[in-house]
Order: sequence, then structure tokens, then C-alpha cells
Amino acid sequence: MSGAPFMSSWAPPFKKANHQFFPVGNRSSVDEQRPDSSHGDDETIVEPDQGNVLSHIISQLRPGADLSRVTLPTFILEPRSMLERITNFMAHPETLLPMPEIEDPVQRFISVVKFYLSGWHIKPPGVKKPLNPILGEYYTCYWEYPDHTRGYYISEQTSHHPPKSSYFYIAPEHHIRVDGTLKPRSKFLGNSAASLMEGIAILSFTNRTTKSKLSILTQPNMYARGILFGKMKYELGDHSYVRCPENDLVADIEFKTKGWVGGTYNAIGGFIKRESTQEALFELSGMWNGEMFIKDQMTGHKDLLFDATHAKPTMPLVRPIQEQEERESVKLWSTVIAALKERNHDVATDEKTKIEDMQRQEASKRAEDGVEWRPRLFRRVQGGPGGQDEGEEDLDWILNANINGSTPEEISKQVLSIAPILPGDPPLSKYQIPAHVEGHEHPQPPTVKEEPKASEQQPQQQQPPPPDPTHQTGSLIDFGADGTSAVPAAPTAKASNNIHEGNVPPAGLQQPILPTSSPKATRQPLVREDTSTQEVDEFFDAHD
Repeated sequence: MSGAPFMSSWAPPFKKANHQFFPVGNRSSVDEQRPDSSHGDDETIVEPDQGNVLSHIISQLRPGADLSRVTLPTFILEPRSMLERITNFMAHPETLLPMPEIEDPVQRFISVVKFYLSGWHIKPPGVKKPLNPILGEYYTCYWEYPDHTRGYYISEQTSHHPPKSSYFYIAPEHHIRVDGTLKPRSKFLGNSAASLMEGIAILSFTNRTTKSKLSILTQPNMYARGILFGKMKYELGDHSYVRCPENDLVADIEFKTKGWVGGTYNAIGGFIKRESTQEALFELSGMWNGEMFIKDQMTGHKDLLFDATHAKPTMPLVRPIQEQEERESVKLWSTVIAALKERNHDVATDEKTKIEDMQRQEASKRAEDGVEWRPRLFRRVQGGPGGQDEGEEDLDWILNANINGSTPEEISKQVLSIAPILPGDPPLSKYQIPAHVEGHEHPQPPTVKEEPKASEQQPQQQQPPPPDPTHQTGSLIDFGADGTSAVPAAPTAKASNNIHEGNVPPAGLQQPILPTSSPKATRQPLVREDTSTQEVDEFFDAHD
């Protein structure tokens, strides 16, 4: 076994207790109501006035049914979007930031496992599900670290049926990047509901040049027990994995659910192994909302890996709501969130229905126009042998910009040119990309060169994105089924630079296909080259 014995006394580059943040931006939507991880905070006692709502649910449910078509009550909704909830992974910088500086590959992998396990305890009291993002919704935020560096986060709902939440995180000075797509599916299981958390996250250390910089992470499934009668209980369950293929390391972590007879709530167990031989190097144990331990299988020595009981997360900062556009998560759901915090479920239901009705109207309009929706900030992964995203196929979507700055300052400028993150940044509406005719390809992202600060840019005003063509329900916990068209792989660099003979904008986003009011006879066709056959096709905008 290579690598030094695990040491629990790692000192992060700053003291966790010294949270001196710069007074800019706003805290996240749940910062002021974060629980203290006390016992019982994962239970909800159903109140008498909620019984009628549950009776309504019972009439809709069948074992094995898909919850995408079931209307669930607002009292189980968490007052934030799934796009924001994903930031729980980055909420403990004391586990996140030291990782790239650890030279020993085994010890570095252990630090990744510690980081992975550190965020599961962050949740509101009771059994709560985050708001299901609507198509095209996006959320950005940032962290101010005590060493005067920052972390940036960009996310977008890239699909509604099935739901796919794509996200990007980077800490330029600490050489950390995370790309991920979360793809939840839900099932009704009698007195329980399961949210099957599919999708992966890829953690990269940008100060390392080989594939050993990559770690691939999956998630446990989530269960809401007692949804029809009794106390509602939140559980994490099943196996999740952290892998580093180049170093032949894997952590197989079981989130244990309580059995009918024995067992306990919130327990974890598992091993860090050599993947090729299945040789166990370390054993993992403990409680994901309490103390977690790691035991060296060779020496038998056991150390505390992470103590969630006393850990205080560092929640992200967001731009003031008055600076946000209508599709940003905090502003989009602001009336729903306010009603949920006041426990006014009637208002929360009405406001949520308005958003869902808007999405249905957008879907109808797109269907009439015969166009498909595409994300503004993310593109489809170009995987397969020789592809630019080879090995990352399971991400489905990845940030549509090449972040390749040679210094942290350059990388920060590149990131800030993609979407508004900091207070004062221009709204994303100035970079919006409209829908395109079915069959149009997603242009290849340009290399993002060093640009002026986002607040100094004057991008061209473009059209707002059209709606999702799929019909959606008014479900309060809509998990969805896919109805969007697949977008073909991006064309070659030669083809991607020829969009109405225009230049690719410097903000890292593709140039939109803009309608024209000139007669058909004088309109220039859009020329695209097929990446497989090299055939050249010509076609006009959908408005022709």
C-alpha cells in the first residue's frame, strides 16, 4: 500500500472559526434558517390541517408510480431551488480548499472523500424537497474566503423532462474546478417516496497535468418515509462512489437506511479500495449528520474524519435581488420562498402555480413556432474517443466556455465574463440566446480570452429565450419526463465560426440566430457543416 498513514490533524490554509467575510452581496436564501443538526431535525410531524392534503395525494398514488404527475403539498418544500441546494457541496471550504496541495495520491484521495462527506448534514428541519427548477432557470453565487480569494458557481436547468441541473464551480487561486449534472428521478414506494439521484460530478485539480487530477463522484438516493401516515422521516440510502481511475482508487460508501427490526438512522459505512484488486485500504464509519471516522486497515488506527455535529457551513453570497433578472432562482421563486417561510401554504401554492402556468404557456408558444429550447450557459458534452470531453460523457451538459487562463486573475476574468456573479455585473439577459430551429447544432464554445470586468462590458442586446416545448403539469414536486429534442454534437471549429457570418461574442456564449425582417429572397441562409459526413446544409430561420 502506497501513501502515508492518514492524519486527522491537517491544518487548512485558514482557521475555520475566523469567518471574516466582506460585506458585499446577500446571503443565500436559507442562510438565516439553517438548523443546528440537532437530533430530530429530520422528522416532520404531520399537522391536522395537512391531513386533507395527504388524502388528496393518496388518491393519485399507485406503487411504482412516477411522482412527476403527482401534486404534493407545499409544506414539504424547502424555500430554495435545487440549483442553490447543490452548493451544499462547496459549503465547507476547510475540507475543499486544501485538497490540491496534498502530494501523496492516497492522502489526496482521502481528502476528496472527506470533502464529499462534509455537506450532507446541511438541510432544513424536517423532510423538505427543494423547488424544482424550471427550464432555463439559472443561479449564480460566490464565496469570499478568509484568505481573500473567491469561489464562483454557475448553474442552469438544462432539461425539465427529465430534470437535469448542470453546474460549474471554480476556485482559481486554489486550483479547484467542479463540473456536474444532477438528474433526479422519483418513485412512490407505498408510505415512502424515493428520489433517485442520478448524474455525476467531476472534480479537477487544475495544478495537476495528468488524469490523476480527476475524481468522479456519485450521490446517494434520498427517501421521505411516512408521507401518508405517521411521522415523516428523511433518509439517505444506498451506495455512492468516489473514483480516481488514474490512481486506481475508489471509495464505496453505503448510506444505510434503518431496517424494520434493527439498525439506526443516518449511518454510513464503506471502504477505500484499490479498484483493480479490491484491496481495502481504509474503512469508513459513523453518521453522515454526526461524527465520521476512518480506520487504516493495515495498522488498525482509527481517526476522526469529519464532525458534522459542530461544523458550521459557509453559505454562498448572491447578488442583490434588485439586480437579478426574472429567470434567476432567487428572484424567480421570491414570492414562493416568502410564503413558505411564513408557512402560508395557500399563497405558496398560488405563486408556484403562476410560475408553472408561465412555463406551460412558453411551452405552447415554442410548439407553435416549431423550435426547440437550448441552454444559454451550458452545451452538450462532446464525448467518445478523441472528443474534447472524452471520459465526461455522463455529465450530459458542460459549461459552454473554455476556461484556460494562465493565472488566477485571468481565470476569474474569464468566469465573470460568462454570467453575472458579483454585485454590479450586468444581467444575463444581455447575453441571451434564443431558441433555434430543430436540427441546428450547438456551436462549439470559443476560447474565452481575457476581457474587461463584467461590469464594464457592453454586450449587444439580444432576444429572450423561447420556452420549453414540452407540456408540463402544475405539480408541486414535478420531477418530469423528457420532452426536449436532442441537440446534435457541436460542429467543427471551422463551422462554428460561421453563424450568419458573425463573430463569436467574447463572453463565452455562442452568437444567437437572429430573425430578420427582410424579404425571403434577400435573406442569407444559415450554412452548417455536418461533423460526420462533412455535407453542407443551408436553411433559413424559423420565421421564414
